[in-house]
Amino acid sequence: MITPNIHFNGNCYEAIQVYKDVFDLDVKILEKNKDANPSDYIVDEKHLNHVYHAEVFLASGRIIMSDVLDDEHTPGHTVSLVVTFDSAPEVKKAYGVLEKGATIIHELQTTTYSSCFVSLIDRFGIRWELMTEQTEK
Repeated sequence: MITPNIHFNGNCYEAIQVYKDVFDLDVKILEKNKDANPSDYIVDEKHLNHVYHAEVFLASGRIIMSDVLDDEHTPGHTVSLVVTFDSAPEVKKAYGVLEKGATIIHELQTTTYSSCFVSLIDRFGIRWELMTEQTEK
């Protein structure tokens, strides 16, 4: 499955509210940084109310949205493609190919929502997030 992920610079919640009015978004998940497991993502007090992970549906398509820290917000790289794999070994295999010449944004890690996650900008300038949906594989 491939899902677009839109990265905001601290105004994700506001954007979701606007898009709800415009597109009648169906918001399935909306977690703020203060709701995240601290081992996933440690932020300072000023970022606690930023969106950590949101999943919305526009028509029948899923879109992931989140705020990123200032040093992670790069104009031109605010949209990434999230590729969801069935298992961690599949994520690691894809990462092994894409990491050559890439800029790594988030190293391979386990998160609240994924047993295996990595984020990078490949040598062609495309931002990818590779992950498993579940946390047990």
